[in-house]
Amino acid sequence: MPAATPRILVADDQPDVLEALRLLLKSEGYQTDTVKSPAAVLRAVAAKDYALVLIDLNYARDTTSGEEGLDLLEKLQHLDSHLPVVVMTAWASVEVAVEAMRRGAKDFVTKPWDNPRLLTIVRTQVELGSAVRAYRRLAQENQILRGKDSGPTLIAESVAMRPVLDVIARVGPSDANILITGENGTGKGLIARALHGVSSRADHAFISVNMGGLPEGVFESELFGHVRGAFTDAKSDRAGRFELADGGTLFMDEIGNIPLSQQAKILRTLETGEFERVGSSKTFAANVRLISATNADLPRQVAEGAFRQDLLFRLNTIHLHLPPLRERREDIELLAQFFLKTHVKRYGKAITGFDDSAMEAMRGYTWPGNVRELDHAVERGCLMAQGKIIRVADLGLNAAQATPQIEDMSIEEVEAYLIKKTLARCDGNARKAAEELGLSRSAFYRRLEKYGL
Repeated sequence: MPAATPRILVADDQPDVLEALRLLLKSEGYQTDTVKSPAAVLRAVAAKDYALVLIDLNYARDTTSGEEGLDLLEKLQHLDSHLPVVVMTAWASVEVAVEAMRRGAKDFVTKPWDNPRLLTIVRTQVELGSAVRAYRRLAQENQILRGKDSGPTLIAESVAMRPVLDVIARVGPSDANILITGENGTGKGLIARALHGVSSRADHAFISVNMGGLPEGVFESELFGHVRGAFTDAKSDRAGRFELADGGTLFMDEIGNIPLSQQAKILRTLETGEFERVGSSKTFAANVRLISATNADLPRQVAEGAFRQDLLFRLNTIHLHLPPLRERREDIELLAQFFLKTHVKRYGKAITGFDDSAMEAMRGYTWPGNVRELDHAVERGCLMAQGKIIRVADLGLNAAQATPQIEDMSIEEVEAYLIKKTLARCDGNARKAAEELGLSRSAFYRRLEKYGL
């Protein structure tokens, strides 16, 4: 079936403006409805599905403040928080623009408008809105098919996360290999599960493996399996990760830490779908969709000769970059509330929320550890709170930024602190940090897992 033509609702109290916008949007292939008041906007949105709403900020009540349009924005958010709304006014100011975006507008246009810019904004917001709806529809359909009430919880209302949702909606249902990049703690594993959840493989296995945590001596065995007697501790046949993921998805985390000596073996399996268990000459085949993730600069590693270029090409048919939490601040409150519900249930607490100072502190914090650090801060707040409300002191954000006193720390705390400082000094490069600390890669990753880093 052909895709439905996007329908746009335009609201303005001037008939000539409505007609000009209707003709402009029609020339680009959009269906357009026009109304003259905020009340008519709300009735129209309740009656029909729109790809985008374009509203003036000023109507009959006054002509300069923008209050009518701002009030309308809030009401539209209550009706449908995922409906893209673009605002326009002849009385533009920085303050009004900021307030409109704060209340949910996706973009801001001044009158008289520039036709190419307006059409670009409309096209972008229609496509992003469509991607968001497609992702949510696919996720819901797959949960229903699997008979599950909940899948991976992906909280992504911010503008910075729209391209991520776009990729999930467009590419998730395919079998394309995807490379997810981003800082530590941004949620690359959650995105991988979301991609699996909206794919045709959702009823099959999702197998995850931390490539940086595999000692080189058992690397092939972990990925491809082994037969009994292949080496000293091989007391029985064992399937590897590729075999376990047959028909489903294999998620390779920390892909940048694969030893160069092992990369050719991974490449061969990706190209042919075939592999042999260690100690056997029998060839197995696995139908696997590969999703990989890293916080490393793979192109730089290719230039330095530490990563094969042909393997990189095979991994990143689609590249998906996750923004750090400091670039998606609109999601902080939503994430904090979600983590609070999780930890309240886990610890049996009667906490109902955060006070204003705690929420303001979380919004203003830089979150070097990203979403993972926010989760840990909320968990700490849940444990430390003395009443039903978490206060800013309970979160420990200042303590996280300050240099701790070594003499007041346990051995485990000192070790965790040194690892964090070394990782920061090495710009998150786990291999380099392990070398500086005199640890093997596998020992280093065991400590990262132990301390939740």
